[in-house]
Amino acid sequence: MSRMAYQEYGDGLALVAVHGWPVDHHIVLGCLEPIFADRPGYRRIYPELPGLGASPGDQVASSDDVLEALDSFIEEQLGTEPFLLVGESYGGLLARAIVNRRPTQVRGVALICPSSGLPYAERTLPALQVLRREPGALDGLSAELTENFTGLAVVHTQEAVRRFLAEVQPGLAAADPETVQRVEADYALSVDPDRDQPAFLGPSLILLGRQDIAVGYHDQLALLERYPHASLAVLDVAGHNLQIEQPALFAALVGEWLDRVEADGQD
Repeated sequence: MSRMAYQEYGDGLALVAVHGWPVDHHIVLGCLEPIFADRPGYRRIYPELPGLGASPGDQVASSDDVLEALDSFIEEQLGTEPFLLVGESYGGLLARAIVNRRPTQVRGVALICPSSGLPYAERTLPALQVLRREPGALDGLSAELTENFTGLAVVHTQEAVRRFLAEVQPGLAAADPETVQRVEADYALSVDPDRDQPAFLGPSLILLGRQDIAVGYHDQLALLERYPHASLAVLDVAGHNLQIEQPALFAALVGEWLDRVEADGQD
């Protein structure tokens, strides 16, 4: 039985949103819930991966273990029910593995700054750039919060800081350091979710930040071959927190993906 904590909202077609590492469900809830405020008909499920948020991490020691916990959670919550899958960063790596395990059950997948799964030293990464600054945006932040924010941020505005504090920092603060260390020491999945896998034919979306220094964008371009019905966008003025730095484009592209999901269901 899965011990993963989760939040759930709404009714209808299930959507499981998997956050990155080492944050928690706030990062996906914060960017997705405004989209569904005017879009009924979806049951949004936001699990928290082991060792993150309110989920205990004592039973995981690798990404394989995290994947098994997520798959067990989906089995408990949904059984054989069809669902949509959203994966952010590390959650995008897990999501691709779940697609391979449940190809006929997943109706559509959206990947937000997905991890390629490559070790950090092997990733194709740009240099950190700050492309938009607002005077005084960082005023009042502690040294720790300033470091956490500026480590990845391409956009330094009051709104970006506000959303970082509401959607990213809570997960960073709640993460269990021992679990984080164990999993990061065994980060690669034993089965590569992208190599020698069948194409996924459902409506798909791949969003990448041109200035993303955490996972980059170049290595993920090859995902187009596995997702023949994917829209792929590499957004400028966007780093690893693309959904915060380009909120209007993010909402428009996710909305268009949902349009395709709905049209696909009518065929």
